[in-house]
Amino acid sequence: MMATRFQLEVVTPDRTVFSGEVVSLVAPAAAGYLGVLANHAPLLTGLGLGEARATDAEGRDLHFAVSGGFLQVADNHAIMLADATERADEIDIARAEAARRRAEALRAERPRSDATFAVAEAALARAVNRLRIAREHGGAPE
Repeated sequence: MMATRFQLEVVTPDRTVFSGEVVSLVAPAAAGYLGVLANHAPLLTGLGLGEARATDAEGRDLHFAVSGGFLQVADNHAIMLADATERADEIDIARAEAARRRAEALRAERPRSDATFAVAEAALARAVNRLRIAREHGGAPE
């Protein structure tokens, strides 16, 4: 009998964000979104900035804000090792909004040729991603 579920671990250098059985995963791979189901071929790919979505074994949708890292799939086991990730329901909207304002202010102060501008752009993109996911999928209130 073929498996319909697989083990998913979502981890950062600091903690395990999720560990459990899921029936599907859609993740922001470096070259576009990638879907994973049970019995997926072995895979190792980079992760980009975006939203990862999984459906757990009970049919609940899980949403994660992802900021880079790697996804490995083998033997019905997927590991998302993310530089930074949060479950949508863990995102503090007020904190993410403050991060967005700081990044916008820093970006406004620097010329486009300055390396700080690139850092501010990346921080802004991460904050906007977190805000969108939290607002769409139930983050902590503002």
